[in-house]
Amino acid sequence: MTPPTGPDRLRDRDRRTRWVHLWFFVGVLLKGIDGVLEILGGGLLYLLGPAAISHLLVLLTQHELSEDPRDWVANHLLHIGPQIEAHRLLAATYLVVNGGIKILLVSAILTKKLWAYPTAIGVLLLFIAYQAYRLTLTFSWFVLTLMCIDAIIALLIGVEYRVRRQSRR
Repeated sequence: MTPPTGPDRLRDRDRRTRWVHLWFFVGVLLKGIDGVLEILGGGLLYLLGPAAISHLLVLLTQHELSEDPRDWVANHLLHIGPQIEAHRLLAATYLVVNGGIKILLVSAILTKKLWAYPTAIGVLLLFIAYQAYRLTLTFSWFVLTLMCIDAIIALLIGVEYRVRRQSRR
């Protein structure tokens, strides 16, 4: 089979460009939703006291633990409760600031502000560096997955940035 030439090659490139742009848009949108959820979670941590956090964790896990007392997720949530209580204000501040930065960058990218693309890549690289540091302390498939997603989104933002810069010239 011969590679496409002429109009077929252009059509294939346009199709690939549309797919990359679609994945870029979905990734950035998911980061925006993540930012909103982080702000909501941080706000809840600010508002809830230690007793309310413990009560909420018990409510969230009691049904699952009644069915399977060895459920890993439910037991893990109950065990991190005291850690959350001890670092509640720090965690709340981190979530609100982190979510706010994400929402600011996502809204700037979606309105095609060129400065936001390299800034978002830089912020994602900082998140990736922090996640890599966390992995050296304690391995977690969840953190590794987040790290890979952030790397893919950073790559897609870089591709979109290059396209935007070329179209402005």
